[in-house]
Amino acid sequence: MTGDTELPVPDTVDVRSGPEVSEELLAVLPLLGEWHGEGVMTSAVAGSAGDVRFGQWTRFSHDGRGFLAYESRTWRLTEDGRPAGPAVRESGFWRPRGGDDVELLVTSPDGLVELYVGRARTTTSWELTSDVLARTPDAPEVSRAVRLYGIVEGALMYAIDRADADGPLRPTMSARLERIR
Repeated sequence: MTGDTELPVPDTVDVRSGPEVSEELLAVLPLLGEWHGEGVMTSAVAGSAGDVRFGQWTRFSHDGRGFLAYESRTWRLTEDGRPAGPAVRESGFWRPRGGDDVELLVTSPDGLVELYVGRARTTTSWELTSDVLARTPDAPEVSRAVRLYGIVEGALMYAIDRADADGPLRPTMSARLERIR
């Protein structure tokens, strides 16, 4: 199969097309789609002396089964808003577990694998806390993390806090994304 060949079972980001959406997805259905926007990452994540602005594209898609596939790409922005190179990249799965319970599995090329558990706080907000963190020897030191996601006035907003070793949780990334599809 070549890179430009369509897959026989597409991921779908629009509930009006593709396979029927599983009832299991009701707790995370508002996330479905593609989002684009900007945010800020702290110096610890950016590997720089100060906080860094970034652009972001995120997609939540489904293939008819009871999970959302998650993909996120970020890029650094200059002070005047021009792209200045790649930044954080993640992929994973949002897995509703019945009722308002949700699991999130996330992996990144930095060598960090994160498993979060949490709940839908409302029909458009989710709070997730790390349950398992695994990392390669050269991955960033992370001992625990919390992710908050919410859709506010149509925009997807999120904040990620992380702790290293036994330190306190500290903000690491936050953004506001608008639905583009």
